[in-house]
Amino acid sequence: MDAKDRQELKKRFLELADRSYKGSSFCFTNFLSADDAAAAYEVLRPEEFSVFGGAEGCERVVLRFGNEEELGYSMPFPISMLEIRPLNEKFADRLTHRDYLGTLMGLGIERDLVGDIAVRENRAFVFVIEHMAGYVMEHLDRVRHTSVRCSLCGEVPEAFRPQLAEEELIVSSIRADAVLCRLYHLSRGKAQELVKDGKLLINGRVSLSVSYEPKEGDVIVLRGYGKSIFRGKRADTKKGKEIVVLARYI
Repeated sequence: MDAKDRQELKKRFLELADRSYKGSSFCFTNFLSADDAAAAYEVLRPEEFSVFGGAEGCERVVLRFGNEEELGYSMPFPISMLEIRPLNEKFADRLTHRDYLGTLMGLGIERDLVGDIAVRENRAFVFVIEHMAGYVMEHLDRVRHTSVRCSLCGEVPEAFRPQLAEEELIVSSIRADAVLCRLYHLSRGKAQELVKDGKLLINGRVSLSVSYEPKEGDVIVLRGYGKSIFRGKRADTKKGKEIVVLARYI
């Protein structure tokens, strides 16, 4: 997204926040990337909106404008989860994320109406904007050469829960650039360059501070490299360095 498009996105967020305030009602976006959603923090106060993708740890999210305390009621995010599974597992293709997404796009569905897709063995779980659920269930009957059935999924299954792998890192200091260069095997200079280019998100917000010290529970996203949760400091080494623990999304 170029600078002009990002300004238009921010303008759209301000319009939705204003509409929510004046109408005393909630307003929603369609699905956004983490980077696009982060633009809301640049123009709005955190209490003016909330973010959710259908389950914990989703990359693509919907923004809800409106404060529950001020409005006096709550409204769920308009997100439905669908399960797609083969009619005959014995003859099913080995399908990938690309296969499912391509099939959905082939139905004429815009990308911002589809959230995260998790592929687990011979099934896929897909988040869609609520009003599209019926259309998808009616028209999606084949993915590549595999006949499938598509149905609503009432609860988020275990398969959609984030898969995390914890790892210990020895860092020179608990600074964003030091942690990133060890986590993603970057030079210190490259890590600093990425941060200054706006590639680092901390808890959904762009951080331009190479000296930021992650706090326990911080969700760290380095665009193009990965996503992790900072678990905190574990110990000091005899050489004066620090051992930290992160849980990497896999």
